[in-house]
Amino acid sequence: MDEKTQNDDKMMKVTFEDVQNDPQIQALIRGASHVLNVMNYTEHGLRHVGYVARTAHMILTKLGYDAKTAELARIAGYIHDVGNMINRKNHGITAATLVYPILRDMGMPLDDVCEICSAVGNHEEEIGWVVNPIAAALIIADKSDAHRTRVKRLNQHFDDIHDIVNYSIRKNIVLVDSERKIISVKFYMDNSSSVMDYLRIFLPRMIMCEKAAKFLGCSFRLYINDIIINTVRQMTPTQLDSVKDED
Repeated sequence: MDEKTQNDDKMMKVTFEDVQNDPQIQALIRGASHVLNVMNYTEHGLRHVGYVARTAHMILTKLGYDAKTAELARIAGYIHDVGNMINRKNHGITAATLVYPILRDMGMPLDDVCEICSAVGNHEEEIGWVVNPIAAALIIADKSDAHRTRVKRLNQHFDDIHDIVNYSIRKNIVLVDSERKIISVKFYMDNSSSVMDYLRIFLPRMIMCEKAAKFLGCSFRLYINDIIINTVRQMTPTQLDSVKDED
């Protein structure tokens, strides 16, 4: 272990494992998951928060952020949805409010708590903003988690577009190319849904991911069945002039 990593470890007074094993955090996650199950939402329990925590940590690690920042992103990913226990609306703000005193009581330094709470309180596409690297990683990790395992198998509501789209997605991948500064999110869908259906739900979320990637100094690429959906390429003025208007 090098000196920098040792210093990062010393600075982490509260680790991800501490948060993961905290009874209050566990109860909040269970409560939030229960509420959304009753509301027939897609899965928001341990599978989802575990995925978001791992992915947020991976993004910052591959981009060369220090171990402490990546660990804070991992913690933020794990606790980001606990506000759903109160209400789905503005659940990010509620989550930040709920976890603030818990993290402080655990002994986490105030600066670290503020970084996490700012990220958690801004992860919703309707009201959020990319305010720090932790928020950027959290946003991409959260919005990339679309998969058939999120549909409750014993209670599938296939009149709900969220269930239809999620159930059609057989695989999802987040790739970070640190050299080329590209973050890619790939989904593989079967024909039980469509790209149009996907975009009806996820377009605002993917736009937020673009902003998050830009904050991290990267471009963002969205693929569905290995076809790129967004692109940074633009037509030149000459190319635009060559396009003829239809009569």
